[in-house]
Amino acid sequence: MVKILENRWFLLIIIGLTWGSSFILIKRSLVVFTPYEIGAFRVGISGIILAYIGIPVLRKMTKKTLFWVALTGFFGNFLPMYLFPIAQTRVSSSLAGILDSLVPVFVLVFGFFLFGIKSKWLQALGAILGFAGAAMLMYFSETTSEESKLGYALLVVLATACYAIAALIIKEKLQDVPSIKLSGAVFSVWLVPSLLILVFSGFFSDFKANPQTWHALGYLSILTVMGTAIAMILYYKLIQNTSAVFASTVTYLLPLVAVVWGLLDGEKFSIWYVIGGLLILWGIYLIREKKKYIQPVPR
Repeated sequence: MVKILENRWFLLIIIGLTWGSSFILIKRSLVVFTPYEIGAFRVGISGIILAYIGIPVLRKMTKKTLFWVALTGFFGNFLPMYLFPIAQTRVSSSLAGILDSLVPVFVLVFGFFLFGIKSKWLQALGAILGFAGAAMLMYFSETTSEESKLGYALLVVLATACYAIAALIIKEKLQDVPSIKLSGAVFSVWLVPSLLILVFSGFFSDFKANPQTWHALGYLSILTVMGTAIAMILYYKLIQNTSAVFASTVTYLLPLVAVVWGLLDGEKFSIWYVIGGLLILWGIYLIREKKKYIQPVPR
């Protein structure tokens, strides 16, 4: 089991399936809870789950490392957890999943401008092809009759930019921190602010014990444990064992998973899904890095 967790493609697929399902879980949670309750619940509960790991780690960190951990937590965990549910009040879960595939593009751009990381032209081409496939799926998508507002769609784009910044910080500044310790640390840093938001958002005072609420809470709990706490540990491990660019290609799988959920929900299928999906997979192939360049993190 430990050996398979070192396989980058296994991690990529597991994370893609988990995060690809998170958009439909957010949609189901929004039936009862507000975006702020959903975001605060995800970060706060994940922080509680991982506090026994994170708090001892934080105590041993230098101020400089703690700064980068807090910054990673803000961009990679805290802010996006609110941006996605806010956006999905007006944007469909399928469209949110498709737009999330912009992360590798932002990784390449921010990596160059913020850290001076040069990318091979094939990697840049792969990112462009992946985005083109996602854009095609979005343009020809008929997965929803909901009206999508540009401002709300841009919130998803902002969230993907945040993910890219966090991924680059992890790779460039936190490479030596083991993934499970890093996950515990970033969630522990933002634990208290999230619990305060959860309390003041009315989550406890307005809670109504009825079947609809319990169902929504069940979806939110699955989203929190699987899609936030566990998936984030695996994602950090993937970044450290490969690169921010390769790890960010997990977002190319999200549109495929989001569309599948749409099909299972009775939404219309189109040949454009196949064409767009193939473009995305082609992008992953081009953006990948050969195994000889991987530097696994000592455990």
